[in-house]
Amino acid sequence: MTEEMAETLHIDELERFWQQLADEFSPYIEELATKNFLDMLKDPDQLSLQSVIKGMLSFLLYEIIMNGKLLGTLIVLAIFATILQTMLTAFEQSSINKIANFVVLLVLLFITLETFYLAINYAKDAIESMSDFIIALFPLMLGIIASLGQFSQVAFFHPIIILLIHFGGLLMSKFIFPLLYLSALLVIISELNEQFKVTHLAQLFRTIGLAVLGIYISVFLTILSIQGVASGIQDGVALKTTKFIASNFIPVIGNTLTDAADTILSAGLLLKNAIGIVGLIMIVLYAGFPAIKIMVLSFIFKLVAGLLQPLGPTPIIKTLNAMSKYMVYVLACLFGMTFTFFLTIVIIVAASNIPILLR
Repeated sequence: MTEEMAETLHIDELERFWQQLADEFSPYIEELATKNFLDMLKDPDQLSLQSVIKGMLSFLLYEIIMNGKLLGTLIVLAIFATILQTMLTAFEQSSINKIANFVVLLVLLFITLETFYLAINYAKDAIESMSDFIIALFPLMLGIIASLGQFSQVAFFHPIIILLIHFGGLLMSKFIFPLLYLSALLVIISELNEQFKVTHLAQLFRTIGLAVLGIYISVFLTILSIQGVASGIQDGVALKTTKFIASNFIPVIGNTLTDAADTILSAGLLLKNAIGIVGLIMIVLYAGFPAIKIMVLSFIFKLVAGLLQPLGPTPIIKTLNAMSKYMVYVLACLFGMTFTFFLTIVIIVAASNIPILLR
């Protein structure tokens, strides 16, 4: 019965999201191209954990190879800048040497900020894709939950989740990521210029951005958990009361009706849980590949800083090390939002199971 119900679902929008994943990442995970969203609903085990891990490792190797040019460029520029800095210190600080050093630092600054902006865009696009996917997924999940008689949960989840997810996306793209970018810029300026230090202001911007993200995640999950469980209990009591009335006050066919309703509810419950599982898988895929890209970029900056450390504590090395840390902050923001979306699906599935258990 569950497969028959799955065949009747309108999942064109979700198939489009699945196809987007397949178009982008099927070279690394072949099952994405050979399966569709409906196939995964019928059997989520068709996409094995082993193939996902293998695909992500292949993607990691690909990103390392593709960013080899960036690694070489950073090493050459950093060595050149260190040599010029040594010449300025050891010999007469001629205007030509100063100009050459300034040009090298300017090129390195441009590459560093451009790479950091690229990392932010990876995270921003991933969060936007996850937000759009969840907003497309919820009408289907809430429709099935409504068919199970859980109207209180539908009335609560629909407006609050749409509001919080939209707000979260705007918060990341318009406030938190710009603050991190500005903070990183101030750190670079402070490291490259001994007379102009704004590290405390940079730290303040970074702290505000990460604190706001933490508050948003805490409020989101608290509201979702408490109200979801409360509405689930309310729906459970209503379903149990309805079942009791139907069994005891409808003559002859009362028990037959309740047994048939139980069968339909069980099938709907399995289908809803399957949708939740597939949704979780897609959230992991949406976040996993961009996270690998950001990790590789962070590793490259850290590697260059480590390789050139024997040359001395130059401003260039300090800058590269700082940018590596800021890419980790971007990665933390991506993981934080992914964790929020992941738990959102888990909470909805778990809360909608409460009425079935209570009945």
